[in-house]
Amino acid sequence: MAIAGYVDTRLFIDGEWCDAEGGKTLDVVNPATGGVIGTVARASIADLERAVAAAQRGFDQWRKVPAHERAALMRKAAALVRERADAIARLMTQEQGKPLGESRIEVLSAADIIEWFADEGRRVYGRIVPPRNLAVQQTVVKEPVGPVAAFTPWNFPINQVVRKLSAALTTGCSFLVKAPEETPASPAELIRAFADAGVPKGVIGLVYGDPAEVSGFLISHPVIRKITFTGSTPVGKHLAALAGQHMKRATMELGGHAPVIVAEDADLALAVKAGGSFKFRNAGQVCISPTRFLVHNSIRREFEQALVKVAEGLKIGDGLADGTNLGPLANARRLTAMAKIVEDARATGATVATGGERIGSAGNFFAPTVLTDVPLNADVVNNEPFGPIAAIRGFDSLDEAIAEANRLPFGLAGYAFTRSFANVHKLTHGLEVGMLWINQPATPWPEMPFGGVKDSGYGSEGGPEALEAYLVTKSVTVAAG
Repeated sequence: MAIAGYVDTRLFIDGEWCDAEGGKTLDVVNPATGGVIGTVARASIADLERAVAAAQRGFDQWRKVPAHERAALMRKAAALVRERADAIARLMTQEQGKPLGESRIEVLSAADIIEWFADEGRRVYGRIVPPRNLAVQQTVVKEPVGPVAAFTPWNFPINQVVRKLSAALTTGCSFLVKAPEETPASPAELIRAFADAGVPKGVIGLVYGDPAEVSGFLISHPVIRKITFTGSTPVGKHLAALAGQHMKRATMELGGHAPVIVAEDADLALAVKAGGSFKFRNAGQVCISPTRFLVHNSIRREFEQALVKVAEGLKIGDGLADGTNLGPLANARRLTAMAKIVEDARATGATVATGGERIGSAGNFFAPTVLTDVPLNADVVNNEPFGPIAAIRGFDSLDEAIAEANRLPFGLAGYAFTRSFANVHKLTHGLEVGMLWINQPATPWPEMPFGGVKDSGYGSEGGPEALEAYLVTKSVTVAAG
């Protein structure tokens, strides 16, 4: 199907696209222009009640569908996503701002994620346990946990939904997502692909609305048995506490502040190319974005100069324009946040090597920024910037760099560059992160675990580990009658 221009986004409840009760909507703004490009339906409590009831009916049906049939339907949805990738990517760029090429990669990777989870769901095995009494049979059975409520952010409108959706569906759960109001159309098209593929009514639901109202209602509702959230650490802690009050299982993928350790023996060109390109991807609005560059003092100045060249070589503009590789920030709040970070860095003694300012007066454009000589009391090295700002500090020993990397309560992702196997070993066992990439940018393939430690959350959204959160383990012992 063709998707022309931008579309107003509706709710998806019980297999039907519908307006919110009373017709309430929220505006959607293009971050490259600041102009309103459409609306999204704002769900009421009555809408949520209908969505939850549908999720229960959907679960009762979907859990009885054999795994290989679920996989076939998911693969059909993946094919539709791939077929519609260009049109969906244009929607994403208009509402989120990232360059069209990045949007297209996100959509196509979603198809890969769906297919991987579809196949992995066919390998959810129980086991037979040798009994102590031969007249007894002991088995362990894996069953779907029940209806799932998901909450996803705006920085990767499809990627953050598809991992949760795929894990839920492949294990036999129904799935209700509150997707981001700022970027609603692209995740709606992901849901549409599954609907068009033939997912039964109620198995998937999509709502938008007031985040606090929606999360408070869904997490406390007795039908919902599993919570999955991607977003900031403060909000994640609040939702985890709500889930705990109601004994709901939860997966939390929260904020990070990824260190990049560039050892004395590193391939400097590789470190600059890999670390620099990924730093400015999606204007730095990436939970696993490199943020704290810890560079050995013997090569620090050379690294700083090279990273400045990367930043100054980026073409900034509307994500739909040819050649753009750095789009706007997603909203005006991020512009304010970036300005405060740079102001604080200057006040504490850091040097702004390049950037540090808003670009133009229309749209949410902020210059790619490199900060050098950043002291430890600067906000940028203590709190995730979530924008196109790189902070560089020096170190003299690898132990010193690892200690600094571990100093903060965050532990989502980390990066390192070294030619030494001894260093690789020390980094592997020394860094307190859930994901570590060495001598390369991030490659979050679906077959690998994806999640953090410490204040960056718990649980995985990748690999076989991701399925465990959507399954309950039942012990069954049968004596001969």
